Amino acid sequence: MDQISLSARHLHAIAELGFRVAQDGAHGAMTALRQVIPVEAYEFVAFDPATGRHRSLVSAGYARVDADAAEEYTSLAPYRRAMSLKEPLVMGSPGTERYFRRHLEPYGWRAGITTPLFLSEGRYTGLLHLHSRDDFPPEAGPVISAVSPALAHVTDLTRCVIDPLGLPSGFQAMAYERGGRCRTVAGWPPSEALRAEPAMAGLAREFIDSRELSRRGLWLDGTGQWREVRIHRAGVGFHGAIQGAVIAERPCALPYELTARELEVLSRVARGDSNPQIAAALVLSVRTVTTHLEHVFAKLGCDSRTRLTTKALAEGLCRLDLP
Repeated sequence: MDQISLSARHLHAIAELGFRVAQDGAHGAMTALRQVIPVEAYEFVAFDPATGRHRSLVSAGYARVDADAAEEYTSLAPYRRAMSLKEPLVMGSPGTERYFRRHLEPYGWRAGITTPLFLSEGRYTGLLHLHSRDDFPPEAGPVISAVSPALAHVTDLTRCVIDPLGLPSGFQAMAYERGGRCRTVAGWPPSEALRAEPAMAGLAREFIDSRELSRRGLWLDGTGQWREVRIHRAGVGFHGAIQGAVIAERPCALPYELTARELEVLSRVARGDSNPQIAAALVLSVRTVTTHLEHVFAKLGCDSRTRLTTKALAEGLCRLDLP
């Protein structure tokens, strides 16, 4: 990175930028950046890891933003080189002339810098265009490089709005849009077990369409491992703009020393099924169901179906059935 001398004003603006990203998003960050760089127009372009495509996310100051401009720009060889170096690209650099003649010069922009945005851990989230009708000061490029990890949070489409108190430590999680698209959740390790189960998208959609705020249960994955599952309503994508759900899981043993069959009986009692209905569904005799239910009552310390149902729902003891 270039060596520059920063004044107290520069340092204050850089420090404030990180705070404004967290509090106010793109526009707040640009307010802070404009204290040291005369930016007249800007555009944040997000990279969606779920589709592998780029799209304009937030912009200000431009007369128009062409819908195809984001994908066109990221396909340029100079931008791919800038990504590999994690350095800003100056407007008019060799290989970018046609793009600038088409999208920017007709509107009077003379100076421009585009920087790829990487989080501090190295994950690419998108890019930022900055433009002015006058030349940028010499420190513009190095300053933008220095603050780009903070700005990368603006274009991070993996962020979800969830209740952090809802997920204890030890869980792995994935986020789901109603349409079935699966995303990672910033701050939580991704769940390969959930990602490998196609029916989880259907469970998420059913939950999103329900009136529930959260759901708990037990799931037997394809490898025969029981997992404790928690589902929370969430907003997925930029500022939680897409209705979705977060599903989190962790491996577990069946609680209260329940057997798999006893769990099936307990789950159906919690749904309101009678012993004959349970027997028919599980292809068992009513007497066998009654025996299983007696064991469940004893293990959970309950003396009625009502108390058993209340305890099962409160503690997430029911088996989750996938669509």
